[in-house]
Amino acid sequence: MNERALIEAIGSALSVRSGRIARWIGDDAAVVASGGGVCVVSTDTMVVGEHLRLDWISPADAGHRALAAAASDLAAMGAEPGEAYLALGVAAPLDSAACLELVRGAEALAEQIGVTIAGGDVVRSPAGFVTVTVVGWGRDEQSLVGRDGAQPGDLVGVTGRLGGAATALELLYGRSPRGGPHDASLIARHARPTPRIREGRALAAAGVHAMIDLSDGLASDAAIIGAMSAAVLEVDVNALPLDDGVSDRLLAARGGEDYELLFCAPPRLRSAVEEATGVTWIGRVLEGSPGGAVLARDGAAVELSGFEHQLD
Repeated sequence: MNERALIEAIGSALSVRSGRIARWIGDDAAVVASGGGVCVVSTDTMVVGEHLRLDWISPADAGHRALAAAASDLAAMGAEPGEAYLALGVAAPLDSAACLELVRGAEALAEQIGVTIAGGDVVRSPAGFVTVTVVGWGRDEQSLVGRDGAQPGDLVGVTGRLGGAATALELLYGRSPRGGPHDASLIARHARPTPRIREGRALAAAGVHAMIDLSDGLASDAAIIGAMSAAVLEVDVNALPLDDGVSDRLLAARGGEDYELLFCAPPRLRSAVEEATGVTWIGRVLEGSPGGAVLARDGAAVELSGFEHQLD
C-alpha cells in the first residue's frame, strides 16, 4: 500500500468527535478552535521491539496502548481530552496492514475517552514506531494539576490497583511461570491499559495539590512529585492496592506502566476525594528538602527505584 492510500484508509477509519475541529485529515494541517482557556499538549513515542512487542500483543493492542500512554498525561493534569495526532514509522512487522489495524485499535480507545484523532504522519523507517501527540483543554491554568504542588501534611493517594503490568512482563519474558488463573487479565493490563481521564478530572475538580501518572513506577514517580515540590512523600508499601494475581508488593512499587494516578491532597479534602473517585490512601507528605520519596515496609525503609530510560 502506498503512502496516500494508507492515509486515505486511516482517514476512513476515524471519526470527528468535537465541535472544535474545523479541518483535519486531508489538509496540510488540522485546524482546531481554541474556545478560550488553555491548551495542554503531550507527546509519547513507542518503538516496535522495545515498547511494543508484536509477538506478544496485536497491532490493535499496540494502537490502544500507544494512545493510552499519551492520554494518561492529560489525565494526570486533570485536562479535558481533545485531539490526538499519530505519526507512524512503517517497517516490518509494522507494515501498512498492521499500521491500519493499529490505528483502528487507537480509534476504538479514542471513542471511549472522547478524543478525535485529527491527523498525523506516515513515513518509511528503519524501525517501526508510533508517536502520539495528545491535546487537552482546561478552563485556565488554575484548573489543572501539576507535579509541584504537594505540601507537608497532605495525604498520598492512588487510583485503581497496581502491579498488573509489571507482573505481566514477568510472565511474558518467562521470568515467572504461566498457568495462573489471572494470567489473561494481567497481560491485558499490559496490552490495554486504561488512561484515568475521568478520575483525573474529578481529582482536579476536588482540589488535589499534585498529581502524576504511574508510567515509570510508583517509586520513581513519587520521588518526582517530592523533588518538584521540595517535600518528601512517605509511602507505605503494605498499603498498596494490588491487581488480582499480583503477590510481589515490591514489584508493584517498582514496576511501571499501570497508568494509575498518584496524587497528594490536604486532609480536609479526604471525603471530597473519596466521593469523586475510588482511591486508596498509601502515605503522607513530610517536610524535606531537596525532596523525594521514602518507601517503607513494616516500619523499615525500602530502597527502591522505578524505570528510567538509559539513552547512551
